[in-house]
Order: sequence, then structure tokens, then C-alpha cells
Amino acid sequence: MARLLIKSAGFSNQVLELKLGINHLGRAPENDFQIEHPTISATHCEVVLEEGMLILHDCDSTNGTFVRGCSVKEATLTAGQTCCLGDVEFFVESTDVTIAIPRFDVERPAPPVVLSDGSLICPRHPQKRATFQCTHCREILCDTCIHRLRRRGGKVLKLCPLCSHGCEPIGGERTKKKSLLGLLHKTVKLPFIRSSKEAD
Repeated sequence: MARLLIKSAGFSNQVLELKLGINHLGRAPENDFQIEHPTISATHCEVVLEEGMLILHDCDSTNGTFVRGCSVKEATLTAGQTCCLGDVEFFVESTDVTIAIPRFDVERPAPPVVLSDGSLICPRHPQKRATFQCTHCREILCDTCIHRLRRRGGKVLKLCPLCSHGCEPIGGERTKKKSLLGLLHKTVKLPFIRSSKEAD
């Protein structure tokens, strides 16, 4: 994670571990990092950490914010650079961003029970038969277990509750055979033909 090191005397090389987003630095206790020094304003500046960049914003401080000896209102900081808030010097140790995604362990149920006719009982709902299997984790599921995602203009997606991948019916998708009459009914519009009795 991005780190600032206070190099000025009296701070014992204090390290500031910056969080992702906006970090407030100043003398007041409500800041993210309280720096008690007479040349630091109550809310002296903001340090914004985003996409591996550190952007420094001065908050109209009394004694100013300096980068390379020049007073700045806004500046981009890089690793190895120094800046000063009032008379307090900071060293930019790192601008790295570490994002940790927590892992959730889902308890897996017992294997499904196979009935005499070859069908499976859902491990989560013993009163129901398993009708789907996940294409990724191969989990056996019943109709109640499936998460359905409806899309406008598309067919409903059937998703696994464990890994969010697609599920397919056990035994594969059964496609209905289309009859020739049904195909003609959908594609060809025939004109109305009157019977010979009506013609007379």
C-alpha cells in the first residue's frame, strides 16, 4: 500500500499507510492522519490515492504545501519524492495500491442420493429431485437452487448459487422437434381459400 514517511525531527520516522481514495492530513484529530506541529493547519491537505497515483491537494493551508521547494495547490507525487507541509518533510516510499478481495468459503453439501430409477435427490432440498448441473463446478441442483437472471430481449440465464456459472438440465437440453406444418405456419402466410360451396 502507498506509504508516506515523516522525515522531520520529532516524529521518529512515523509512517502513514494511505488508504485508497482521499486521505486528510492536518493538526485536527478528525483528519485521517493527525500531525501535531505548529506549521500544520487544522486540515492542511488531501492526498488522493487512485490507480497507483498520489495526487496532493492543498486545503488553503496557512503555511503552504511544497513540492521540490515550490508552493503548490495540486501536484502528483511519485515514489522517492519528497514534499513539505509547512515545515514538516514527507518522503513518498510507495504509491502502490493493494486491493484484497475477501474469500468466502461456502460449505458444500453431502453428495446427492441416487434413487432406484436413476434420478438424483437435491443435496439441499431432500424433498426435490435434482434437475440441473453446473457446467463449471459440476454441482447437482434442483429447480429451487437455481438463480435466474432475466435479460431484456434474451433468454433467462440459469446460474449456479455456488460459482455463478451457467447450469444445464441433467441429461442435456432437450430440443422440441418442429413439424413441417408448424414451420409453414410461422414462415408462410397463405391466402384465405373459400370452399366451392361458398363460391356458388
